[in-house]
Amino acid sequence: MADKEPEVQDDLAESLNDLFTSLSSMVKSELQGTNNVLELLEKMNLRVAQEYKGFGDVASGLGVFVKQLKNKSGNFDEYVQQIDAIEQQVTEFEAVISVLDRYVSLLESKVQSVYQHPPP
Repeated sequence: MADKEPEVQDDLAESLNDLFTSLSSMVKSELQGTNNVLELLEKMNLRVAQEYKGFGDVASGLGVFVKQLKNKSGNFDEYVQQIDAIEQQVTEFEAVISVLDRYVSLLESKVQSVYQHPPP
């Protein structure tokens, strides 16, 4: 019976050793899986950061372009004011021409009536 007890203890120790080895392997596998997921996430983050960095460069370029356009359009403000003044003058001339046209029409009708019906 004394021989069986150390054999049982050896079997128990071997079983516990196998259990802890298996448990250790399982924990290592879980940690490796988690590590792999984190590495993948890091790579994805770096890729997205590169993508957005490109967008930032484009946005900066567009900002510079907009500033240049604003500077150029500022130079045109003087010309726009001159065009507006000319448009106002044209409108006033059209009104004067309309009055003159009616006056000429009235004079033409008077002249025609004089030639058609000479005074006695």
